[in-house]
This record gives sequence, structure tokens and C-alpha cells, in this order.
Amino acid sequence: RLCLQSLWDFITDKEPLIKSPFFPVLFSFAAYMAFCLPYIALDFLSTRLPNLRKYKIQPQNYPTLEMMMPCIIQSVIHHVVLIFPVTFLHWCWRPMNLPALAPELPVVLLEVGVCLLLFDFEYFLWHLLHHKVPWLYKTFHKVHHKHVSTFALSTQYSSVWELLSLGFFAAINPVLLGCHPLTEMIFFLVNIWLSVEDHSGYDLPWSTHRLVPFGLYGGAPHHDLHHLKFRSNYAPYFTHWDKLFGTFTES
Repeated sequence: RLCLQSLWDFITDKEPLIKSPFFPVLFSFAAYMAFCLPYIALDFLSTRLPNLRKYKIQPQNYPTLEMMMPCIIQSVIHHVVLIFPVTFLHWCWRPMNLPALAPELPVVLLEVGVCLLLFDFEYFLWHLLHHKVPWLYKTFHKVHHKHVSTFALSTQYSSVWELLSLGFFAAINPVLLGCHPLTEMIFFLVNIWLSVEDHSGYDLPWSTHRLVPFGLYGGAPHHDLHHLKFRSNYAPYFTHWDKLFGTFTES
């Protein structure tokens, strides 16, 4: 607890901001854009630097500014028109409680891991269903598959239904587990980061799937192949569900 208490004290010093109905949407959008920025820089630099180009999963495809701008505009609109009203209603229904003590580090790590595993399972079922039922795919999920070669800003390029339903999964899991507010924040940050990394289009030496042993985590190559082939690798992060259901393809 001591190692997280200073961080939690720093956060609770900003209590009026944290408890504001504007905080969740600002937190989400700021984190998303911050995580996208390094990959945006890579997209522009790697076209000129061969040493960076070798990490591109589909080196023949690079996003242009004309491809990025609709993604940014849609993300802004979604956060203002959709996410803010939803988080405002949640703020009215369940005001954030800021306890004095920070959670213990082992508890945070365990609960973030469980939240990720739950989200991965929920997303897998949702994703598989939206690919197997043609009406669901055409009506709701096809938008996200506009880009066969993914890039960071394509992460949240999706329909309203997809954005809200997957956002619901991410939001409800910490509530079900009774997580500390700091754990919730850390989980949201980790989830946003992994989603952006999944869609980044880069297989870097420090990518998450290289840090997790035994091929348990698919990462960007796993998800990039899904966008390329459409018929496999439905889980967003881990590989066990695809292996169990026979929908796994080696990237």
C-alpha cells in the first residue's frame, strides 16, 4: 500500500476534478490520444527510415493524414455526443467515492489482471457473434473493418453500438469486482493502451506479446491478422479462447 499511497494522495489532491462529471470523458480521450501519438510519429517517420520500417507488420501499407483525420473527428464526436452523456448519467447514479487509503499493490495487480481476462472473454464472444451473424456484421461491426491494415487511430473507429457495448464491458467489470477507484483508473489506462497497441500495426521489440511467455498473449500481430483475414483471432488480447474454439491463426 505504501508504494501506491503517494500516487493516490496526489490524485485525491485533485478531488474536485476527479469528482467532476467531465473527468471520465477527459481522462478517456486524453489517454487515448496520448497513447496514439507515438505510433502516429512512427507512421510518419518509418516511411523515411528503413530501420523503423522493418517493425511495420504490413510495410506496404501506411496510413495517410487523410485516413487519420476522419478517425480523430469521429473520436471527438463520439466522446462529446455519446461518451459524455453516458458518463454523466453514471456520475449521477454512482458518485465516485475517494477513500483515504490506497489499495495494496498485489490486489491492484490481481484485479487489473482479472478485469483484463473478463474483458477479453466478453469481447471474444461479442466479436465472434458479430462475425458469424451477417446482419450484425453489416449493421454494426463492418465500420471497424474499413481499414485492412490497422493503425493506432483506427482503434476507436467503430459504430455507436460497438463503442457503447465494449465500453460497457470495460466499465462494468471493476464495478462487479468492487475495485478501488485507483485500480479502475489503472485498468482503464492498461485497457486503452493494449487496444491502441493491438491496432498500431507495429511489432516492436518491447511489444506486450513479446513480454508475455508461451504465446499466451497475441498482441498486434494477432489482431492485425484478424483485420487482414477476417475469419480468425477474435479475442483482443489473449490467445486461449481462439485456441479453444478453433479460431486461432498463427501470426
